[in-house]
Amino acid sequence: MASPVSRRPPNLIAILADDLGYGDFSRFNGGRSTTPVLDSLIDESVCFTQSYTASPVCNPSRAAFLTGRYPHRTGSIDTLEWHGLERLALRERTLADVLKNAGYATGLVGKWHLGAYDMRYHPNNRGFDEAVCFRGGMHDYYRWRIERNDAVEFSNGRYLTDVWTDEAVEFIHRHRNDPFFLHLTYNAPHTPLQAPEEEIAPFRGRFNEGVAILYGMIHRMDAGVGRIIEALEEAGITDNTILFFSSDNGPQFGGRGEMRTDRFNCNFHGSKGTVYEGGIRVPMILRWPDGAPSGVTRDEMVHFCDWYPTFLDLLGLEIPEANLPIDGRSVAPLLDGRALDGDPVRCWQWNRYTPVVQSNAAIRDGDWKLIRPAIREAMYVPEEDIRWLWVSMYGPEHFIVQGLVDDAEPERDLSDASIPEPELYNVARDPLEEHDLYTEAPERASRLLAGLESWFEEVESDRRTIDDVW
Repeated sequence: MASPVSRRPPNLIAILADDLGYGDFSRFNGGRSTTPVLDSLIDESVCFTQSYTASPVCNPSRAAFLTGRYPHRTGSIDTLEWHGLERLALRERTLADVLKNAGYATGLVGKWHLGAYDMRYHPNNRGFDEAVCFRGGMHDYYRWRIERNDAVEFSNGRYLTDVWTDEAVEFIHRHRNDPFFLHLTYNAPHTPLQAPEEEIAPFRGRFNEGVAILYGMIHRMDAGVGRIIEALEEAGITDNTILFFSSDNGPQFGGRGEMRTDRFNCNFHGSKGTVYEGGIRVPMILRWPDGAPSGVTRDEMVHFCDWYPTFLDLLGLEIPEANLPIDGRSVAPLLDGRALDGDPVRCWQWNRYTPVVQSNAAIRDGDWKLIRPAIREAMYVPEEDIRWLWVSMYGPEHFIVQGLVDDAEPERDLSDASIPEPELYNVARDPLEEHDLYTEAPERASRLLAGLESWFEEVESDRRTIDDVW
């Protein structure tokens, strides 16, 4: 582990963007977007080229990031907060819990999405001393309703990305003399596609309207990261602050006509919602002048479950003995240029409602990755259910007063569903997943299939022991 120079415990700022792809950095996309701050931050940081989220969608990845445990174990399995499927089980202990107990000031600014309508799941009750956030999965950037701890605030016309940046800067200045953990969770560039006109204008004519707006959203967030860096410099705590930046999953593609968001993502296969590389492989940089080198690239695979034990390792703290078993491992040695002892097997799985191992699942062992492609019927959300999304965004009081929609996990009959054949790729030789080797390596494929099913049975069995009372 890197040894900090300063005597005071290091600060930690963990920034997560929402639906930001590997190809959304202008450094990686040939200048299509404009991200000068993030590009320059790469040169001051350790940059991981094989960084994987824990899920191809928002809240399961966030649950793993804060607990070091696979999402299924935590109960955070789907994005539908009006069913309570995004909730982080009350038995889980977060990174914020541990750091708060160690004397850190802890703050959440931005999107929560780990318990939207019950105060037991509020970030103030999950280790964060301070929280300025919305608790659902997405939000309007101008017509917003956010919470400052237990008080509700309504839009004053400011752009929501700027609100998060302002709050983060104030948190840094307020706690400049304390060791602190700030979790800054921008909802950009998640839909709805909204940005100030001056941010969109430079991209019009070069891209369709959806991508132009999206690149404008990213540029505004990039400028916000620049303000965070300036605040650290003004407070004189740059060197002793670990600054982490990543995304919760890959880019969201889709939409209609001029509002489509399909864009360059380094030619990775897939996008948000899929377990192909484009859905789970994301940019990841870590800067710590006192304890890590700058301008270094590491190609080893790291996973969102790894950051909980890694941050505690870097901060000189132990994982609490009473904590639930951790799936991640500390990758702190990579910051010193040391090697890790092999790569653990990693797994992913996500579909709508109750998890189904045959749908949208993957396992990676070394260079080999086996995929169970998505079953269409398992990914479907009925139209009558989707309507609750707009209530969730614009009128969350409905669920606060009335409670959750009752049919939290509707049964799915997949007996007549068409189940795609598994796929097998050597990611080291074929990072774009263009050459399916499933029929050419049947023994390897069989072993990986068995491993994926064993993993799924274990984590699902753990999930079924959650005893939160709704």
